[in-house]
Order: sequence, then structure tokens, then C-alpha cells
Amino acid sequence: MTIDVAVIPGEDAAPEAMDQVIRIIDSLDLEIAWHYPEVGAAAKEKWGTTFPDAAIQLIDQCTTTLFGSTSGPSGRALHYLRWGKQTYANVRPARWRPGFRSPLAKPQGVDFVIVRENLEDLYLSLEGELADLAPLGLTSGTAGKPPQALGTGFYALKAITEEGSARVIRYAFELARQRRARGLPGHVTLGSKWNMLPKSDGLFRDIGEAIAAEYDDVPYRAFIIDDLAHRMVADPHALDVVVMPNLYGDILSDAAAGLVGGLGLAPSGCYGNDYAYFESAHGTAPDIAGKGIINPTATLMSAGMMLEYLGLTEASRQIDVAITRIYRENRSLTPDQGGQAGTVQFADSMIQLLSATDPSTPIAR
Repeated sequence: MTIDVAVIPGEDAAPEAMDQVIRIIDSLDLEIAWHYPEVGAAAKEKWGTTFPDAAIQLIDQCTTTLFGSTSGPSGRALHYLRWGKQTYANVRPARWRPGFRSPLAKPQGVDFVIVRENLEDLYLSLEGELADLAPLGLTSGTAGKPPQALGTGFYALKAITEEGSARVIRYAFELARQRRARGLPGHVTLGSKWNMLPKSDGLFRDIGEAIAAEYDDVPYRAFIIDDLAHRMVADPHALDVVVMPNLYGDILSDAAAGLVGGLGLAPSGCYGNDYAYFESAHGTAPDIAGKGIINPTATLMSAGMMLEYLGLTEASRQIDVAITRIYRENRSLTPDQGGQAGTVQFADSMIQLLSATDPSTPIAR
């Protein structure tokens, strides 16, 4: 049965990566039909809006969405995929493979996943002038004065809810069980700033401890977020599943990508109770747009996560094996990974490897 997938290529150099990823997946002869909702600048010109109703309907008709990277014009579509579809768990793997340009002296064995709460925290995007807080009668617990007395400026609202925290932390524990079944450590590490924010970040930690008691088969520990940041750099091998609120997860997942070799190697999937979409963690790379050298690996690995979500596990595994080989054998790598190949040449090599991949080949870690 054909699976319908919506594709939103994004802006700047992102479509160059997406085009080649679609070509790579098509080489596997899967029963996937690609659909392209009109969003962004082209939709604005045609429909007068960057996210017309027709695009929403098409996304809703598809099983999932593969998203590129947006610099703004496609942003409303991204918001719909997150808040409209309630994809609350942003899963960002950080796994080193031979050939990845890691700055670590010994990156072998680094293989952990950051589970970032995807909908709350500062990403509610609620800001305003400090003077607007005066009617609330607030006094800073550190400065000892009302926030509006600090000077002229702005506030940002951070919100951590019991419901939002519980569902993403529970997701992390379930993921740890799945990873253990695949031979990985299968433990959970939680990070938040409960020493400075005992109510909001403290709530996140408290819920983590309560859920950990339900999963007595899954080892669990919690660290203040700055301590966790240090541990992630000093001993990334000790991590497996790491769960944290939105902003910390956004920042530390980019740092995790740097540990294994860069954002060009950083995939992600955003999961809800009945929907998921997939996107690379990097930006749109406007500085290299049109040059044909963007690394499509992050988008390809995100597509591999998508295939697994769709139940196409063998195709996902074939792509994983081919990515491991292309880097291990230093084939057609893009400039960000020390090579001289372009995006199309990388895709050509991937397709060649996929056509020759032995399904029984073990995945090197």
C-alpha cells in the first residue's frame, strides 16, 4: 500500500539537500508517494499567505512530513507541524561513526539521544515590556526589586507544565527501553536548572523522579543543566537517553552535534501521540545556497528515522549501513567533512552503495 509523505524543502540551501535525499530514497523502490504542499514564499506570491488552507489539508492527508530547514517563509508550516500536531518529543541522536570529523580525541562509542520537550518553556514565544508586569506586584527573588524597576527592557515567559513534562519524560523512558532491546545501555539522564528555578525546572525534575519510580528497570539520574553540559563534553560516552526542557535541549543538542562532527550530521524527529515529522537539526545555510555543496547527511538520517517510523525498518537499516560505509570509506564527502564532493556526487555514491548493500551487513558503531 502506498504511503503518502508531505515534503517541505525549506529555504536557501535546504532544498538542494532535500532533492538528493528524495532521489536516494526513490532508489530503494519503496511504495512512497511524495506530496509537496505549497508553503513559504511561493505560496505567498500565489495565495497571499505563506501557509494556505490547501497546504494544511495536504499535510493532514499524508501520514507524515519530511521537512527541510526554514529561514522564515516556511515557518508557519513548521509551527503547524509542532503545535498543530502536538509533536511534543524532539528526538535528536548524537552518534559518531568512523569518518565523522569529531573534535574529540576518542569519539569511538559516542552514541546518545537528546529528547527535547518540543512545545513549552520559552518557546511559547511570550514576550513583552518589563513595565507591563507592574500590575502583578512581582519582586525579584535575587535583585530584590520589581522587574520593571530594573530598567527599560523586556521579559520572556517560561512555562513548564505537569502534562507537558510528564509526556516527554515518559517518552524518554520508553525510548531507553527500546535502545536497551537493541543492545544499547538503556538509561535516562535528566537535566534542568532546579537550583535557580525550583518551581518550573524543579517541577520538571520532580516529575522525572516520580516517573523513574515507575520504570524501576531503567537506570535514572538527574543533573543541574550546567553540570550536565560539562558532563556531556567531558564524558559523552556515559550518556544514553538525555531528557530536558525545550531551550536547554535546543542548545545542548547542537553542542552534541559538534561532539560527533557537526550539524551536517545531526538528524531529528518530532513525535506526538498520533503524528510525527522529521527534519535536519541544522539551519538553511544561506552562505552556500546555490553552490551545490550542502551536506545532505542530516536530512538523509532524518529520512531514515522517518522510514523506521513508517514501519519500513529494512529500508531504514539499509540507509544506516550505507551512511556508515560512505564515511568509513571516505567516499564523496562534502567540504564540511573534509571532502571535495558536491551534494549530487554524495547522493550518487549513496545510491551506488545502496544498490550493493548486503542486508546482513552489521552496522559499525
